[in-house]
Amino acid sequence: MITIVDYGMGNLGSVLNMFRYIGVPANISSDLSVINKASKLLLPGVGAFDSAISRINSSGLRDILDHKVIVKQTPILGICLGMQLLTSGSEEGTLPGFGWIPAETSRFSSLPDLKIPHMGWNLVTPNTPSELTQDLPTASRFYFVHSYYITVDNPQYSILRTSHGIEFDSAIQCDNIYGTQFHPEKSHKFGMHLLKNFSNI
Repeated sequence: MITIVDYGMGNLGSVLNMFRYIGVPANISSDLSVINKASKLLLPGVGAFDSAISRINSSGLRDILDHKVIVKQTPILGICLGMQLLTSGSEEGTLPGFGWIPAETSRFSSLPDLKIPHMGWNLVTPNTPSELTQDLPTASRFYFVHSYYITVDNPQYSILRTSHGIEFDSAIQCDNIYGTQFHPEKSHKFGMHLLKNFSNI
C-alpha cells in the first residue's frame, strides 16, 4: 500500500484520486503506525518550506520518516514542495530539510520576460535513467507550479531536466528516494505513467 503522508500541506485528494484512477491501492494518513506499515510513501507539498518542515518536525513524523526511508529503505516520492523538502535546505526559509539527497533549493532569478512562478506545462528531458521514468514517452510534458528549483550536488541524481530561464533538475533520485518538481497528479497521461512506474518500484 502506498501511503500519502498527511502533514497538513498538499493536494492529498488529487494524488489519491490519480492513484485510484490508475488502479493503484493508496491511502492518506498522518498515523505513525499506518505510515510505518506502508510499502511506499508519497510526500506531497504546496506552500512554504519552513512551514512544511516545521509541521513535520512538530508532529512526530520526522523520526518515522527518517526510519522508514533511511533505515528500512522504503521508496518515497516527493512532489513539488515535497521534493524540495528532501534536500538540505531552501532559500525560501532558514530551517534544514531532510537532507536525504545532497541538493539545494534556490529561487528563480528575476530576468526580463521570465514569469515567476513557473506555472503551466513544460517539456522534460531525460538525464540519468531511472525506474521512475522508465518508458516515459518522448516529448513528455508535465504541469509545474513553483518559484524555487532544485540543483543536485551529483549530476547522477538528476533523472529529468527542464528549462525555464535556466536548466534545472525537475526529477531526482538517490537510491530509494525520488522527487518531482512537477505535479504528476495534474499531468494527465504522462503523470499516470510516472505514478504507475512508482507503484511498480
